[in-house]
Amino acid sequence: MKQIKTSKVVLGIVGSLVILVIAQLAAQVLANIFSIIRLPVFVCNAVAGVLYVVFAYLLLKVYAERVLKLQLSDLRIPKIKIKTKWLLIAFILPLVVVGIYLLFPGELQKGTMGSLEAAAVICAGIFFTGIAAGVVEEMVFRGFIMSLLDYKIGRMAAVLIPSLLFGLVHIIGMNFSIISCLQVLAAGTFVGIMFSFITLESRSVWSSVMVHGLWNIIVLGGVLSIGEGLDEYSVFSYILETKSFAITGGEFGIESSVIAIAGYIVVTLIAYAGMRKSSGGEDK
Repeated sequence: MKQIKTSKVVLGIVGSLVILVIAQLAAQVLANIFSIIRLPVFVCNAVAGVLYVVFAYLLLKVYAERVLKLQLSDLRIPKIKIKTKWLLIAFILPLVVVGIYLLFPGELQKGTMGSLEAAAVICAGIFFTGIAAGVVEEMVFRGFIMSLLDYKIGRMAAVLIPSLLFGLVHIIGMNFSIISCLQVLAAGTFVGIMFSFITLESRSVWSSVMVHGLWNIIVLGGVLSIGEGLDEYSVFSYILETKSFAITGGEFGIESSVIAIAGYIVVTLIAYAGMRKSSGGEDK
């Protein structure tokens, strides 16, 4: 286990979050420039996602090596390698959750957007909300933040602190009721713990990147929205008859529902069992 000064841990956490914001803004600015020269919006959305990943990875690599004096592999960001188990679970988790919702009484409606607008929404869902958010958020939260805290204050705090922070990030700027805020915080914390255990079990962020990215693509990607009303930003909407906030997820949506949380818990238990089977969760 590496010995790292507290100042370096704080510097690493703050710096990685700043890099996340800078990379996202830079990617969006450049994509907007491309739109000015009349590139199709769906192309700009795809470019924005790719640039977000490239900028974040390069900046995080330079920051780790030059400022923190660490290699990315020290922060659980080695060469890309994903376990087959997690590739399968990455598809199964969101598909099962969506499938359960489609068993609830509801009505499927097609949105009013045209083909080009639909292409733009889907490209944004795949490349930015899906791939880019999955890669960058996992590198920052489970790579930098969790690893640095693990080195300094131990495994349990390293899992819980970034997970709580992950939940809080999804509340910031939202005009939610107190109940919705608590529900989002709980769901965000549970999903953060799930991603953390996947990272610990596989000893790298790349399996959690896959689970995170495919969840975002399938659940949030813009093809099908599930909720209490028509979503103008999705190609199709499945409008639930139930108004129970525990089922619908309230103001945030089905990601914070009891059904989704149950899925997070099941996957967390699978990861924990894998850790116990291999080496008790300790990094070699």
